[in-house]
Amino acid sequence: MHESVDDIRIVVTATLRAMLPASVELSDDTNIMRDLGMDSVAVMDFVMETEERLDISVPLDRISEVETIGDLVTTLHDIKTGS
Repeated sequence: MHESVDDIRIVVTATLRAMLPASVELSDDTNIMRDLGMDSVAVMDFVMETEERLDISVPLDRISEVETIGDLVTTLHDIKTGS
């Protein structure tokens, strides 16, 4: 079963919500490291949790291209659908 972009966005934001204060605003334009103040270890924990929830594996070279929540959603959708 292929999740839609919206389904993946929900998983990503729910995972972030569990890691961040409730007052933090999230959008597709949110820069994961700069705007959320996450260091590389926190980002990897977040990605691993997201991978587990979506039952996928994200290659490290793809992660290095991700800057925003929107980038991540697109990357995860592409991997999930084989694009």
